[in-house]
Amino acid sequence: MSKLLDFLNDYFNFRHIAREKRKFRQAQERVKALPEEYRYVYHKIQSYMWMSSGGSGMDMMPILADLLDLFETGVAEGKRVLEITGEDVAAFCDELLRNAKTYTQNRRDDLNHDIMIKLGKGDGRK
Repeated sequence: MSKLLDFLNDYFNFRHIAREKRKFRQAQERVKALPEEYRYVYHKIQSYMWMSSGGSGMDMMPILADLLDLFETGVAEGKRVLEITGEDVAAFCDELLRNAKTYTQNRRDDLNHDIMIKLGKGDGRK
C-alpha cells in the first residue's frame, strides 16, 4: 500500500509537481549565471544523474540544488570547477547519487527480492 501511495504522490500531486518545476526553472536561471566551465560541468553532471535516476526522478532535485549551491560557492571563492569535483567527475557524481533512488538500485533490489522469494528466504526486502 505504501508503494501505491508513493506512486500517487509522485505522479498525481499536481501542486507538488508545479512547485518542483518552478524551483527547477529558477535553478536553471541560476546555472546560466555561472561561468562557462561551471555551466558545462553542471549540465554534464545533470545529464548523467538524470540517466541514473529511478522512479520519477524527483529525488534528484535536492541533489542538483545542493550541487548548484556548491558551484556558486566555488565561483565566489575563485576556484576552478575541477577543484570542487576532482578530475574524476563520474566518481563525484556517483558519490552524489549514493543516497538517491537509481535504476541500478531498483534492479539490485528486484534481483535480491526475486531470489529470496524463490528460495523461501522471506521477501528479500530490507
